[in-house]
Amino acid sequence: MAKFLITVFRDIGFDANVVVDQAMMKAIDALNSEMIASGVQIFVGGLMPIEYAKCFKYDSNNVITESEESYIKASEFIDGLWVLECPDLKSAQEWARKAAMACRASVEIRPFYG
Repeated sequence: MAKFLITVFRDIGFDANVVVDQAMMKAIDALNSEMIASGVQIFVGGLMPIEYAKCFKYDSNNVITESEESYIKASEFIDGLWVLECPDLKSAQEWARKAAMACRASVEIRPFYG
């Protein structure tokens, strides 16, 4: 069995208090229950809004600089994630499709090494 990371992406400015309704929460809860019942879910977690991010930048002089911002400057951010253990990529891709539908968002799936 291989391990996969599914990440959920949101646009900068996404406000969960406005967008996430009872239907979406129910769909995500149902997906989590289905993943648990099928034995694929290792970990699931939603992330606090991007305003809570702190960055620790490393440079070639072995200096770490801390800042009150996200490391990546982009139009989207990672809102949450799942770590799954699936028999193959095709199975993991099916879970990613279900995740995109439940979250009403774009998702990315990537296998772990090993």
